Parts: sequence; structure tokens; C-alpha cells
Amino acid sequence: MSISVDIPVPLRVHPNGDLTGNTRRYEKFLGDMAGVYRDDAAYRAAVEKHGADTLVYSVEEHRYSDEEGALVIGTSTLLPGTYGTEFAVTRGHIHAVENRAELYYCLAGHGVMLLETIDGQSAAVELTPGEAVNVPGHWIHRSINVGTEPFVTLFTYAADAGQDYAIIGDAAGMKELVVTDGHGGWASVANPEHTGYRVDVNA
Repeated sequence: MSISVDIPVPLRVHPNGDLTGNTRRYEKFLGDMAGVYRDDAAYRAAVEKHGADTLVYSVEEHRYSDEEGALVIGTSTLLPGTYGTEFAVTRGHIHAVENRAELYYCLAGHGVMLLETIDGQSAAVELTPGEAVNVPGHWIHRSINVGTEPFVTLFTYAADAGQDYAIIGDAAGMKELVVTDGHGGWASVANPEHTGYRVDVNA
């Protein structure tokens, strides 16, 4: 009886987010981020000024299988910027298989991982090169660039996890916003438009 075995693939992770050996790269542009920022007027002004095809962030990943037990490894590169007082963000997600965890390790830049649970817990973890956050299952998470250079993270998660991106949009944004503090830093403040998360993330 023969057993099919995946072959190890050497990867090279670059501090700028390039991943030699990746199996996929995808990009999100300014035009893809409609509805993500609370200050819609500031977002639309940015689109008008810079163009809808302006890159916001890119992801490179290596995936060898979707089976249980396999891992996806990749890099996320989020460019700096502000929209009103809000810093540039990724769309954010919770895993479709909600108990799946994810590790993020900062390679370059200065960022925050904003984390929330459906029942109302919230945390904002600041990341600089050499620092990591181990995101447990059941936590919604989003990367935020609070610096002036690209915020680059190395991530890994279970290949069968999947992503639910709609949960944030359905709640009119995350419970917290990461904004400029007026003194060159950042602060986490309540999002007054947040409506709460649905209970069944697999619906």
C-alpha cells in the first residue's frame, strides 16, 4: 500500500515581504477597500487623489495542501497611510473553522494586530520587528499599519481554516478603531457604528 506524501519545499522569506517559493500572491487596491473605513468621505477623497488602482496591501503564501494538519505560510505587506484619523488596515477576518489559530511575526515596520471576539472581548497588540502575536481560535483579527514604512508580517495557520471576511462588514466595522492620537502615536477607540457580531460565523 502506497501513501501519498507531500514533498517539503524550501522557502526564502525576505524582510520586504517577498516569499521565494510562494504558490500564490494576491493584492488589494484602494478601490477594493470601500466600506472598510468609518470615514467614508476621507476614503473617497483618497481614491480621488491617488486612484482606485493604488496598492494597499499584498499577500504571498505557500500552500501545499488543504488537508487537516497542513499549514499555510505567508507574508502580508501593508503599506502606510491614513484615512481621516484611521490608519491603513487589512480587511480582517475570523477563521471559517473558528477554533483555528494563527501566528503573526513582524519582519519590518510598526503595526498593531487588532483582535476581538464575538462576545465582546478586545485587544490591540503592538508589533515591531522581532515581535509576534499568537492569535487563538475564535478571535477576529486585522493588521493595522501605524508607522511610516510598510508593515510586514510572516504568518502561518492551518490550511483547512478558511476565512470569513464578511463578519466585520456585517457589524459595520470592528468594535474598536485604531486612530492617530494627535502626538505621532496611535490609540484604540470605540467605533460608535459597530452593531455587534453575529453568533453563527459559519452561517
